[in-house]
Amino acid sequence: METDLLVIGGGIVGAGVARDAAMRGLRVVLVEQQDLAFGTSSRSSKLVHGGLRYLEQGEFSLVFESVSERRVLMEIAPHLVTPLGFLFPVYQGAKLGPFALNLGMWLYDGLSLFRSPKIHKKLSARDVAEEEPSLCRDGLRGAPLYYDCATDDARLTLETALDAQAHGATLLTWTKVVDFLRHPSGRITGVRAKRAFDGEMVDLEARVVINATGPWTDAVRDPGNAKAPLLRPTKGVHVVVPRERLPLRHAVVCSHPDDKRVLFALPWGDRSYIGTTDTDYTGDPADVACDAADVTYLLACMARYFPGARLTADDILATWAGLRPLISSEGSASNVSREHEIVVDADGLITIAGGKLTTYRKMSAEVVDRAVAMLRLTGAIAAPLREAYTARQPLPGAVGWPEDDDPARVEALVKSVAPELDEDSVELFVHTYGTRAVDVARLIKANPSLDAPISPGRPERLAQVDFAVDRELAQTVRDVLVRRTQLYFRAADQGLSAAPVVAARMQAKLGWTDARRDEEIAAFAAELERSRRWRTEGVSA
Repeated sequence: METDLLVIGGGIVGAGVARDAAMRGLRVVLVEQQDLAFGTSSRSSKLVHGGLRYLEQGEFSLVFESVSERRVLMEIAPHLVTPLGFLFPVYQGAKLGPFALNLGMWLYDGLSLFRSPKIHKKLSARDVAEEEPSLCRDGLRGAPLYYDCATDDARLTLETALDAQAHGATLLTWTKVVDFLRHPSGRITGVRAKRAFDGEMVDLEARVVINATGPWTDAVRDPGNAKAPLLRPTKGVHVVVPRERLPLRHAVVCSHPDDKRVLFALPWGDRSYIGTTDTDYTGDPADVACDAADVTYLLACMARYFPGARLTADDILATWAGLRPLISSEGSASNVSREHEIVVDADGLITIAGGKLTTYRKMSAEVVDRAVAMLRLTGAIAAPLREAYTARQPLPGAVGWPEDDDPARVEALVKSVAPELDEDSVELFVHTYGTRAVDVARLIKANPSLDAPISPGRPERLAQVDFAVDRELAQTVRDVLVRRTQLYFRAADQGLSAAPVVAARMQAKLGWTDARRDEEIAAFAAELERSRRWRTEGVSA
């Protein structure tokens, strides 16, 4: 059966398009070559924010759209989008003094219609020292404390896709588009795709095809390189360190001492992370990784802002690197606009490129509007469609979330279902799954052996593997350890010792052969090794 809309790409925008279109009543198929959020959408700075620095560039409309969408995401995903305080320290000789920066903060709050998580505060140098004791005090003049939001980018993508599925969309992960199907006139009528694990080729017909592949946009849109590139991808790298080595109470906005680029030091549970870099990238998006120059750059900034920490390369537990699919333009990489663009080619392919995580829902709606207009123009649909209510419909983990936004209420429910769960696991479940944490707890209630830890000394439990396979489309060990549990970034060994445990459980559930199980463990180890390549390159002191 021909579908109305086929979306290529299972990142945040592709998932958002599928959700919006399915809610309108369209028949939707989403095709992703690997796992949901495999690329950019699990490798961001994990922030839902207005983009304070875009004010300096005069991009007021982008900031207004971003802070408006920040409020929407706080409403539909309160378990995943949570307020976070940001300190913006001002030192002697800074380009912007405390007065000018304070005016910018009022503008930032004003663009949000004063509906920021909290209104900013102006702190003296003494106040800053109390709020963030490890921050350098030499030349410190003060700092505004303002609020944006942190998020789990991979899970925001996942829950958006799962809600699309709940509204009727078909999700095909680990299925790579290898060619387009075309009418004799040249118009695209679908795709030919290859399944990763059995090699089977499938033809998927569709009235409209949308290219939402992020850094792969140009490769999908123009495999023959006949057109001018639409994108200018830039690489962003983050590094993870133990919280005790960089004990942060807030996110700290840092200006790099060499090039004055803004980057962040952020608290992340029992870890802290630092990022991001912003450099042009021309290689294969699948090969993007941290290198020694990235680590040297980030550590140099930390030496300026947190000299007492004396961070070195040996403190780094994990790294991640991703690409921003920015619209091609001149100028330095860090000044490339984060606006998005929708392109409709002569063969009917609709491409969405650019943008940022925070505005994905609005971008998705615009793309679906364009697709619906095309469907009506060709007479494929005539009847009115349902309203797209993506700004009001909570994501799966937010259904039934307390109106007072108190996670302790959900934690109490989880504990009542599985009293044997320790407090750390209960808290982890709720902040990972929202109200769906109760469903994970029920797995442990039904099978107490699932209360076993995945990784020694950590709160993640074997029940999460079952839940990932049964309810969250996980098909590989990498899916579970990198994006469903994030042990790849949080465990001291990056989940290496957990890989055989996860593989054995997935083998039991999915009927893998011993050979497939061993291949999965090896594939995870190779992924981990790739992320550590920078260690062999040598980091400058």
